[in-house]
Amino acid sequence: MTSPQQPPEPHGHAPGPDHGHGHSTGPATGHGHSHSHGPAAPVSQHLRKVIAAVLIPFATAVLVGLVVLWPGGAPAHERTGVGFDRQTEQGTVVSVEQVDCKDVNAAQVPPTGDTSTPQGREAVNAQQGQCEKATVEVTSGPEKGRTFTEIVQPDAPRQLDEGQGVVVAYAPDAPRDLQYSVTDVNRKLPMALLAGIFAVAVVVVGRMKGLMALVALVASFLVLTFFILPAILEGSNPLVVAVVGSSAIMLIALYLCHGLSARTSVAVLGTLISLLLIGLLGSLFIGWASLSGNTDDNTGLIHGLYPDIDMSGLLLAGIIIGSLGVLDDVTVTQTSAVWELHQADPRMGPRALYRAGIRIGRDHIASVVNTLVLAYAGAALPLLLLFSIAQSSMGTVANSELVAVEIVRTLVGSIGLVASVPLTTVLAALVVSADRPGAAADGKPRAGAVRGGRRRRAK
Repeated sequence: MTSPQQPPEPHGHAPGPDHGHGHSTGPATGHGHSHSHGPAAPVSQHLRKVIAAVLIPFATAVLVGLVVLWPGGAPAHERTGVGFDRQTEQGTVVSVEQVDCKDVNAAQVPPTGDTSTPQGREAVNAQQGQCEKATVEVTSGPEKGRTFTEIVQPDAPRQLDEGQGVVVAYAPDAPRDLQYSVTDVNRKLPMALLAGIFAVAVVVVGRMKGLMALVALVASFLVLTFFILPAILEGSNPLVVAVVGSSAIMLIALYLCHGLSARTSVAVLGTLISLLLIGLLGSLFIGWASLSGNTDDNTGLIHGLYPDIDMSGLLLAGIIIGSLGVLDDVTVTQTSAVWELHQADPRMGPRALYRAGIRIGRDHIASVVNTLVLAYAGAALPLLLLFSIAQSSMGTVANSELVAVEIVRTLVGSIGLVASVPLTTVLAALVVSADRPGAAADGKPRAGAVRGGRRRRAK
């Protein structure tokens, strides 16, 4: 597209009616090739006011919700020493030596000598072969510099190497020799390096939009860390907190990444309606299927520490937050598709725009739903393997709460995603068709639009 300071280059097009369609929305630069894939043409002031009348009250309600529900921080509790609820410090493996497992009493064989049970067989195997005796130095906390011994059995899933960074659990009430134990390895360096590679790739490929996407990602984590999680722990309704927090994340992410425009606002409206649908369906089927949300050790620990938390509400909140990221992608893509179709042919009415946009949306639906289902299946693969080992029937597997939670999560989210395509396409088609072509955002008439209107009247 030629810049305004340069005269337009001739393209060999006669200004006849054959070239009247699809070229009438550009600025008055003397040529008709304005339907590029750059920023969308500004909509009229009238349409901007209509959109603002819908979104400003919504944004105000989200802001009020943030203020009212804002927590003072996660409430303190006495550590149980179970699972993630343990005091941890950093450590380093100073030395590793090979010792006979019998000499360090790696495991106790049952007094009866029974090896028919898995526990008995593991105990016998643990006393055979060479074990590792690792000396670990604590490198953080009040007892920095203290060392302790960790015995690693030969069949342990995690082996220790000299110089390796580890995470150690600290139990102050235990006997002194048993206060420290290795609970995990330190993965901070590879994780930080991977995050850096991701950030560089996003910025190199996405440029300014990629940078804004990273800023939006940071903002999303801040809302999740400082609002959603502490507010739920304080006893606020998880569903209300999730709706307010997700709405805040949606507004920040979409407007930061795609700009303050009518096109982005339509995507926001489509996402909001779809989230409401997901919330309603999730609430209905979680109650109908009697899903408690307390399905594993982690959720059991949360319920034990904070018994006032509504675990089924927490499950619904997770469905809403988990669906938000994919919804953003679908609604923005559909809105952009309709906007580009309108710029390519401004004569298309809302019905034609919807038909063209929904054809694009059907391809998007097929890929997104398949992606969502496979993502959940991949996350639950170890669980599915356990059911396969137990030779359980498909009905038994689906009926168990562990799997039923994932099924409801997947299907409710997928229904919301499928519904978002026609919803957003309809909204975008109606909004872009309702625009007044003769008045841009600054109130001045658009020359291209006027010429297009004259052509239509001439026809």
